[in-house]
Amino acid sequence: MTLRKELWFGFTLMAVIVAGAVALVLGADEMTNGHYGLLMLALVVVAIMLGFPTAFTLMGMGIIFTFFAYHSGGQSVAGAVKQTLDLMVQRAFSVMSNDVLISIPLFVFMGYLVERANLIEKLFKSLHLSMARVPGSLAVATLFTCAVFATATGIVGAVVTLMGLLAFPQMLKAGYDVRVSAGAITAGGCLGILIPPSVLLIVYGATAGVSVVQLYAGAFFPGLMLAGLYVVYVILVAKLKPSLMPPLTAEERHVPLPALTQKVADAVSNTALPALLRALKGARNVDVPAGYLLRQLGVALLPALLFALVTAWSWHLNTAPAKAEAAIEGLEEMGFGGSPSAGGLAEPRDEGGLAEPPSDEADGGLAEPPGSEAAASEPAAPGDG
Repeated sequence: MTLRKELWFGFTLMAVIVAGAVALVLGADEMTNGHYGLLMLALVVVAIMLGFPTAFTLMGMGIIFTFFAYHSGGQSVAGAVKQTLDLMVQRAFSVMSNDVLISIPLFVFMGYLVERANLIEKLFKSLHLSMARVPGSLAVATLFTCAVFATATGIVGAVVTLMGLLAFPQMLKAGYDVRVSAGAITAGGCLGILIPPSVLLIVYGATAGVSVVQLYAGAFFPGLMLAGLYVVYVILVAKLKPSLMPPLTAEERHVPLPALTQKVADAVSNTALPALLRALKGARNVDVPAGYLLRQLGVALLPALLFALVTAWSWHLNTAPAKAEAAIEGLEEMGFGGSPSAGGLAEPRDEGGLAEPPSDEADGGLAEPPGSEAAASEPAAPGDG
């Protein structure tokens, strides 16, 4: 029985890694922490290539090499075991008590709910039908769906797996090239680590001590820009090489309508909004209840109504005058107004304030200086020389 080339390559690579690790250990006069780190990295790669689960591989290698590091530092076997177990408990408790890392299972749970609710499949079908006239519509719809699903999961594996099961067969059925189909799915799936909420950014922020909010703010627009560049690239390739991404046929673009809606389309028009408005007038109503027409008209106008509401709400928030209470609080924070005890300005006190000077000289008031004209005109007092 002959082995495949992939197996030969894997076994050869593992043998090279193991031989290098053994040579490193045997050639060292004294094992240091650097030697332990390189040896652990080599064994982790080999264990993962053999198929061991990544989580248990990292945990087991960490415990084993922590014990070796403590034991080589002069500790006894019992002391090294005790220190290793104490460190494992402390690290587990610190991770469990980290408020930032709590969001990771919640984001994964949100992605699971989105996947189980079958929302992604409905979104993908709606997008590729609405973009039927766009070159490479299936690949563009795949990228859009990956970008939306990335905001619900924050990881790569779930997006790539789900879109591989959902979009890849439809693209192959439509005649898309295998390389284009796989590239669109993998490129769109990698947006999950960039577009917030991203599990990788949460782990990096918690490990490096960086604000996760700032990481989200820094990764949001680059993620959207990268998704837009992917879409532009797919459209250009579909324009230049139509054979790689053939357009959808008329049968694939056809969407069956309900019976009552089909009556309106046959009798009035295929355009939704004008047909519903003309059917409501009653002139060409073909046995369709008015309530049904109103409901369909509400569905057709719902995006416009939502856009108008969001626009009006944003305009109100940005143009509404500031409240008097908020303005007073702002002045008090700056030191204006408020009570004197709060450090603000207040009216001067009545006692000891400014007053008019006394006019009588006997009261110690101000008088004209000697030698002036007013003093010369006054009669001299008795006894003056």
